[in-house]
Amino acid sequence: MKKNTIVEIIAALLVFLFIYAALSKLLDLDKFKYQLGQSPFITNISWFAAWAIPLGEILVSVALLIRRTRLAGLYLSFFLMLLFTGYIFMMLRYSSYLPCSCGGVLSVMSWKQHFVFNLIFTGLSLLGIAIENTRTNKVIAAMQ
Repeated sequence: MKKNTIVEIIAALLVFLFIYAALSKLLDLDKFKYQLGQSPFITNISWFAAWAIPLGEILVSVALLIRRTRLAGLYLSFFLMLLFTGYIFMMLRYSSYLPCSCGGVLSVMSWKQHFVFNLIFTGLSLLGIAIENTRTNKVIAAMQ
């Protein structure tokens, strides 16, 4: 399989994940705000996070869809997935109360399953970055 095809598949999977997650949150925004407010780590900024998270997911998806901004989108995806995975790790490690603020299908996963799921998507983002960086560097070298 061509490396470009692999990056496109990774980008498509990330776009699907982020758009699905963002729409799930936005379609039931009051519930999402309430659940974020229950989190011991982000209670004070839950009002901001309730809007920032889904809008960020949409913006990253747009960056992934545009060929010229795909590498930036992959970096942003990696950053977002790292944040989400780190949050889940902190909740599992340091919180006795685990409120679920995910929507749709993701809400039926246990916290540990969601942690593994996020690790996989974090790894996919990193793989996409590695492949896209190699491809971009070859294009730049050919232009010189």
